[in-house]
Amino acid sequence: MGAQRPDCRAVTTRWGIAGTGGIAARFVQALHQTPDAELVAVGSRTDRRADAFADEWDIPHRHGDYDDLARDDDVDVVYVATPQSRHADDACRYLDAGKHVLCEKPMAMTEAEVLRMTASAHMAERFLMEAIWSRFLPAYARLWELLLHGRIGEPLFVEADFGFAMPVDPAHRLFDPARGGGALLDLGVYPLQLASLVLGQPDRVVASGHMGETDVDETVVAALHHPGGKLAVVKASIRVNLACTARIVGTEGSIELPAFMHCPESLTVRDAFGQAEVIEAPIEGEGLRYQVDEVHRGLAEGVGESRVMTLHESAQIAATMDTIRDQIDR
Repeated sequence: MGAQRPDCRAVTTRWGIAGTGGIAARFVQALHQTPDAELVAVGSRTDRRADAFADEWDIPHRHGDYDDLARDDDVDVVYVATPQSRHADDACRYLDAGKHVLCEKPMAMTEAEVLRMTASAHMAERFLMEAIWSRFLPAYARLWELLLHGRIGEPLFVEADFGFAMPVDPAHRLFDPARGGGALLDLGVYPLQLASLVLGQPDRVVASGHMGETDVDETVVAALHHPGGKLAVVKASIRVNLACTARIVGTEGSIELPAFMHCPESLTVRDAFGQAEVIEAPIEGEGLRYQVDEVHRGLAEGVGESRVMTLHESAQIAATMDTIRDQIDR
């Protein structure tokens, strides 16, 4: 990425939030727990929504239109917390306006959209990152260290699932195809990102699932074949309770992630003889704040993306989800 604009290299990074849902409220708390972050603006679809959110969280600038937020010169970075069907358009809107962007997961609906967002970030010379907060939590940092140091030998197999039971509600975003609903995009991205972290991009995918009455995938299972004969099995559901755990098996042991596997506070490492060691990795404060720190590091270093959650990997995960959706939507 080229040279940064001076106002984006200030000690305090000024944030705006696009969207006013539950995840946006959690992100406000994350910003409040980050000393070098200042929340200055919020944007929504209407003045009423923007005003209500701004009043609740004492945000000085409120915009009843997403384009108005893009024109706010006091904003350095925008956290995109709109429905995933809007992620690509909204992220490109803010990138094109000269803002850095942290985009809520999944990055977009398709690989093509992720590539379009990446191209916009490169053209604008702005920082862009997918908000897979798991990657920045203490447990995931320890997990990566264990893998790098060969604690379980060569990883060969990953199994992970995430799911909970919800009554069918066509008005809820998870059951609304127009807003990118379904189990895979919203929940399946977590098991998939773990498989990606450990084994890389799969070279073959076999998937099956159930499409519900609102035409979204309610339950999904996928077997991923990775180079070198490595395998992963991932599951996601919005209709049944799954274990929400994960396990990585290597030639010399295994690592278990307890529920919830996307935000664990401990890891269990077992050697080849089954002897277990529990490694504590507590989350301090609001877990979303760790990804805020990563954005700030990227801005301070003048780079265009995270080294932990790269844009290339976001595109690869989206490509895998494209393949899974194509196989189950038949």
